[in-house]
Amino acid sequence: MALHMLGKDPNSPEGKSATVYYDDVTDKYLVQGLKVLDDERLSQLDLPDHETVVEIPKYMTQFFPEVRGGGRADV
Repeated sequence: MALHMLGKDPNSPEGKSATVYYDDVTDKYLVQGLKVLDDERLSQLDLPDHETVVEIPKYMTQFFPEVRGGGRADV
């Protein structure tokens, strides 16, 4: 598996989060962000036990090629 970092949050205090990655083997994105722990928000989701939810700033969507108009992430 080869992960490619597509973008990191330039406003992150420690420079560690949020981050968007692309996996060129599975053709999927991985998103690193803050884990959502708020029960009220989580109760509004149909979230299976084997999944979790993270949140990223809205401006981080710029790193998804489809948002930039580039289609698939050919990294």
